[in-house]
Amino acid sequence: MPSWIKNNGLLLSNLLLFIVFLGGMTIAGWQVYNDEQAEHGSPPVSIAEYVGTGDYGEAVFENWESEVLQMGMYVVLTAYLFQKGSSESKPIGKPAPQDAEPRPKAGAPWPVQRGGWVLAVYEKSLAIFFFILFFATVALHAVTGSAAYTEEQAQHGLPGAGPIEYLGTSQFWFESLQNWQSEFLAVALIVGASIWLRYRGSAESKPVAVPHAETGA
Repeated sequence: MPSWIKNNGLLLSNLLLFIVFLGGMTIAGWQVYNDEQAEHGSPPVSIAEYVGTGDYGEAVFENWESEVLQMGMYVVLTAYLFQKGSSESKPIGKPAPQDAEPRPKAGAPWPVQRGGWVLAVYEKSLAIFFFILFFATVALHAVTGSAAYTEEQAQHGLPGAGPIEYLGTSQFWFESLQNWQSEFLAVALIVGASIWLRYRGSAESKPVAVPHAETGA
């Protein structure tokens, strides 16, 4: 196995799974969309046309929105909150490497060497990255969701809504909250389950022989 694959295997495997499942979702969604088109007496569309519809965009971006919200909130919450016994928590009452004052040294990232406001931003950059993605995906969800909503309303002879108006509809919040709640349930499950359960070799698990009450990976 080439060293670059071994060194980046976790990222590459997740990107591959993302592509596989997005492709499967696209094909299945295209078939569902054409079934609905037939029910309304409309002609079927090609898969390329389907990818350009609000229906497809809304399905994609409402899920991305919840995922990046989950990651951003998890980064922030784990900086300040603890869970005794969990592998997902910093140790309680002990110094953690993540809390150490960043000092310039050989091999340190450029912002650490630079200091000042650059370092201040870099210290929070992981959360900033996820929240920028969150607001971007919310905007994309609003744009594509409003297009899908307007198309559905038109089929029933009802007025549609623009992106801003769509943000105020129960449809938008139903789509968002049904995903947000599941993301935080998943986080709660890994935080809680990692207190008592193990997976040997995983960075998300405590060592198998470690007592349940020991906190941290």
